[in-house]
Amino acid sequence: MNLYLHALACAFGLGSWVSINGLWVELPLIVNVLPERWDLPSYLTVIIQLANLGPLLVTLSHKFCPGRLREYLVIYGVLSIGIVACVLLAFFWKYTTVFLGQPRSTAFFILTFFLALVDCTSSVTFLPFMMQLPAKYITTYFIGEGLSGLVPGLVALAQGVGMSKCVNVSYVSNNLTEPGHPPFIVETHYLPPNFSTEIFFSFLAVMTAISLGAFFMLNRVPRTFELSTENLVPDAVATICKSLESSVEVNPSTNSEEKVGKKAVILESGYQLAFIYLMVVWVNGATNGLLPSVQSFSCMPYGNMAYHLSAALSSVANPVACVFAMFFPKRSLVFLGVLCVFGSVFGGYNMAMAAMSPCPLLQDAPLGDAIIVLSWVFFTGLMCYVKVMVGVILRDRSHSALVWCGAAAQAGSLLGSFIMFPLVNIFHLFQSGDICNTECPL
Repeated sequence: MNLYLHALACAFGLGSWVSINGLWVELPLIVNVLPERWDLPSYLTVIIQLANLGPLLVTLSHKFCPGRLREYLVIYGVLSIGIVACVLLAFFWKYTTVFLGQPRSTAFFILTFFLALVDCTSSVTFLPFMMQLPAKYITTYFIGEGLSGLVPGLVALAQGVGMSKCVNVSYVSNNLTEPGHPPFIVETHYLPPNFSTEIFFSFLAVMTAISLGAFFMLNRVPRTFELSTENLVPDAVATICKSLESSVEVNPSTNSEEKVGKKAVILESGYQLAFIYLMVVWVNGATNGLLPSVQSFSCMPYGNMAYHLSAALSSVANPVACVFAMFFPKRSLVFLGVLCVFGSVFGGYNMAMAAMSPCPLLQDAPLGDAIIVLSWVFFTGLMCYVKVMVGVILRDRSHSALVWCGAAAQAGSLLGSFIMFPLVNIFHLFQSGDICNTECPL
């Protein structure tokens, strides 16, 4: 029975972020087809942030209608929406409509919003449901949540990516009387991957269906193992400690130096909290808004293979960093600050290569391809480790501290997305190029 429940909890957690993670690792193939081209990731970051409407509605329902929201019904609904959206993506992701005189990937954007709505809402519904089970199954759920990033990344690596080649294509002029041979133009042709994008989206639908089936079985498991949460025996130690603290506060003979020392500790703790929350804002802003918006600009000049490996291996680095944090936790704020700085350095290199697009450093050298891929992997891994450890620190402090951590994370993600969107799509500070037709100075 224990193994059965562990398998169900893991499969349930698999559906938490599998859809959005799958979209990110599939972007190297999608950007070559949809009309937004290299600007597509910046659209996705904004759409994903707008999908936080789902968890906001769930939170407001808990606030103003406590006890009325049936979380299991919400979970059934969002997972069903995720399955339908993935199936529709497999059929309609290429369809475009004309908006303001330009073709737009309307169907892809709408369906992406619903996928993001599913995954964002899972953050405030899946875990509360798992709290009904013993703590050992919650750990298994988090393993499944990590696999929601690992599995799509591995499948994308198995899918491969079409290698590009430059092909001379004859260009026939409309002027039939033009003398000489018809000129040639160079076009970039991409070889097909091992299996199509349609099959990949169908795989995401299957993964979401597995999660829904696991939840159906978990919801039918008898709750014979539930324990009462009522504290029938008061904690004598806690009572004595509170009494001692009260006596110290009202004792007029308390040394003034001790009071000053306590104030210094509180002040230091306030500085530490401010540092932690600033780190949360920066890390989430960088990983969820600033850098994903320009990943295509930083990687595509090195070739589609570099972009594909960067997206897939970065997705794999996320759960690996979480597992590493589980077995090798390090709570030192100095250590976490140093890791954040190193992660920011890698992120700065990625941003610099995006700004130099379509002619970044070492563009035609294998070393350049290796550096950009490793830079993205280390950036993602280091930042994810910092996010996990900061969450552990704030969780042990208080529930409200963890709530403010979530608010700071969402604020950073939203700020990063909305900063990059106009820079990419309105001011066009980042330039795309064509591998076969872009001439870069030596």
